[in-house]
Amino acid sequence: MHEFRDYYGHRVRLAFTADPFSASPGHVWVICRYGGRWLLTDHPYRGWEFPGGKVEQGERAEEAAVREVMEETGGVVGSLHYLGQYHVEPDIVKTIYFADIARLTERSSYWETNGPVLLEALPADIRADSRFSYLMKDDVLALSLVELRRRGWIG
Repeated sequence: MHEFRDYYGHRVRLAFTADPFSASPGHVWVICRYGGRWLLTDHPYRGWEFPGGKVEQGERAEEAAVREVMEETGGVVGSLHYLGQYHVEPDIVKTIYFADIARLTERSSYWETNGPVLLEALPADIRADSRFSYLMKDDVLALSLVELRRRGWIG
C-alpha cells in the first residue's frame, strides 16, 4: 500500500491488489496504449489526461472503463486489465485499468473533452508540464507506470 498527498493535498492511498477499498467503486481511470503510443484525452479545463469518470448506476466498473474510453477518445478497447485502486479522502474510490486500444473511431462528440491525444512518450517531468491535468501529476500515475512495467504490460 502506498500513501501520499495528491496535487491538492488530499490524502491518497493506492494499492495494486484486488478491490482494496471498494468492490463497487464510484470512478474509473484508464491508462491506455494504442499502436505503441499513449492515448489520452484533452480535457478543456484540466488538460491532457487518461480517460476516466464516474461509474453510472447499474454499470460495472469494467463497463464504465470501456464506455469512458470510447466517449472521451473514440477508442475501442481491445483488452482491459485491472491494475489497482486508489482512495482519495474523504470519499472517492477509483479503480485503475490498463487498456490496449484496438482502434480509434471518429466521433461527432467526445462528451466533455476535446478528443484524443496520442503521445509517443510521457514527459519525464510531467508535473512541470502545463499541458497535463493535475490528475497526471501525483504519485498515482508514477506508481502505476512502475507496476505496469513490473507486470510486463509495458516496456
